[in-house]
Amino acid sequence: MGYGVEYRVWLKKDGRFLIGEGRAKLLRLIRLHGSISKAAEEMGMSYRHAWGTIRKVEEALGDKVLHSERGGQEGGVSTLTPAGEELLLAYENQSRMIGDQIRELYSRPTLACDGILLMNDRILLVKRGREPFKDMFALPGGIVEYDETVEECVRREMLEETGLETKIIGLLGVYSDPGRDPRGHFVSSVFHLNAVGGELRSGDDAAEARLFDLEDLPPLAFDHARIISDFLVVRGDI
Repeated sequence: MGYGVEYRVWLKKDGRFLIGEGRAKLLRLIRLHGSISKAAEEMGMSYRHAWGTIRKVEEALGDKVLHSERGGQEGGVSTLTPAGEELLLAYENQSRMIGDQIRELYSRPTLACDGILLMNDRILLVKRGREPFKDMFALPGGIVEYDETVEECVRREMLEETGLETKIIGLLGVYSDPGRDPRGHFVSSVFHLNAVGGELRSGDDAAEARLFDLEDLPPLAFDHARIISDFLVVRGDI
C-alpha cells in the first residue's frame, strides 16, 4: 500500500487569515443552496457559527462576501457578492495550482543509493528503525540530497548508518522498478564498497548494523534480496 500526501492552502490579507478549505466549502454551499442555514446544516455546524465565520471573513477582507434577503417560506435567500465570488475563485485557483505542483513533484522518481559491503565474506545489513519495513534488515542506503552525487550519497549513508568510512569498488547496477518501494517510485544506484576506516556501529535511522553470512540472510526489505542475488551472480558465487 502506497503513502499519500496531504496539504492545506490558506489565503491571507495583510497577515490576517482570510479563507481555507473549510470557509471555502461554506461559501460554495451557500452559493449552491442560496441558504446559510442549509449550508451550515450540511457542514454540521450551527447557523450562528456559520454567520460568525462569514463575519470573520468579511472583517479580514474589508468587504462583504454575502448578500442576504429576508422573508418568504424558505426564510430568505443568500448569495455571494462579487467580492465573495472573487475571493472564492482566488482560493480555488491557488489551491488547484499548488495541487498541480505537488502532484507533479511527487510523480517524479526519487533518486536513492544503496551499498554492498563485505567484511570477512559477510555482508553488512542494517535493521530499519522506521517505516516502511520497520525492524526488517536492508542494505545501508538512502535518498540522494540536493547538490550531491550518488557516489557521495552512498558513502555518506554508509557512514551515518554503520559508522564506517568506505571506498567505492564499482557500480553493481541501477534498480528502477516503480513498485520496488511502497512510498513511491524510487530509483537506486547500488554500489560495491570496501571499508577503509571508522568503527562498526548503528546510527541515523538504523536500529542496528550487523554482519550476516551470505548463506544465512534474514528476510530483507524492498528488493534487496534480488540485489544481493545479482551481486553474487556478478561475483561468481552462483
